Amino acid sequence: MGENLLIHQRDSYFTAAQEDRSAPRVRISIPATLRMSGGRGFQTVVHDLSLSGFCAAAVNRVHPGSVCWLTLPGMESLQGEVIWWDNSLTGCAFDKLLSPIVYDNILTRWRADSPYRSLS
Repeated sequence: MGENLLIHQRDSYFTAAQEDRSAPRVRISIPATLRMSGGRGFQTVVHDLSLSGFCAAAVNRVHPGSVCWLTLPGMESLQGEVIWWDNSLTGCAFDKLLSPIVYDNILTRWRADSPYRSLS
């Protein structure tokens, strides 16, 4: 019974994160590293970001359901799961929602009009 509850909660999270788009997505351009489970990391660019996930470049096909780790400059890796891949872009949901404070700090640092934008 407990396992079914966890599966239901997980499915509810992905439904809210991807279908309902309950967390607003912000268009952005952040150089990052993306690594799929069992693979090597590759350089990517995050094109949009929300509290619940991101869209990034992935030239090679990645498969929905794959576990992945996104590393943004100056941050520890964030675990997620591939939700979709289409035409060299992938959409992923974070395993844990980003903290609103962390999210705001990322946006402040990487928005095109931010005076704090840098790679360090």
